[in-house]
Amino acid sequence: MSLKNVDKMGKNIILIGMPASGKSSLGVILAKILGMSFVDTDLVIQQREKMLLCDIIAGKGTDGFLKCEEDAVLSISPENSVVATGGSVVYSEKGMRYLSKLGRIVYLKVEKKELFRRLKNIRQRGVVLKDGESPDEMYEHRKLLYEKYADLVIDETGLTMEETVEEIVSFCKREG
Repeated sequence: MSLKNVDKMGKNIILIGMPASGKSSLGVILAKILGMSFVDTDLVIQQREKMLLCDIIAGKGTDGFLKCEEDAVLSISPENSVVATGGSVVYSEKGMRYLSKLGRIVYLKVEKKELFRRLKNIRQRGVVLKDGESPDEMYEHRKLLYEKYADLVIDETGLTMEETVEEIVSFCKREG
């Protein structure tokens, strides 16, 4: 676990990380433990577009999907909430600046080998791969962006979901 910019006053917790890093599953548990609301921006996108993520990507292309994602992120105004974002949210600087104003950004870091073990069907999950980009290249590029925007980095290597949640809860208690 490493910290930066922990002086933020936002009460929200924003979860970022690779697809299949556990943002949504962990976010629900975290919200229950902390007595907070829960927002999943992937679900916000699907509700706004009335389509599954993979269908949005297929119909609008990568750039069209990223615009839908940015618009969805900019449309939320959570209070006292845990927000699980889509893995590609970090491609929007405008979206990330907005999220950083809403609260503390927690990067759930998963090692590449573990990520690809978890991530079975990349296309069906609605994972954004840029034209000609391999999953390995996606991992390396996004990892740098997640680290850039994170206030707290939690390396999930060797941690159970409960232990990861406890790390975030401890951080929140320390930081108020």
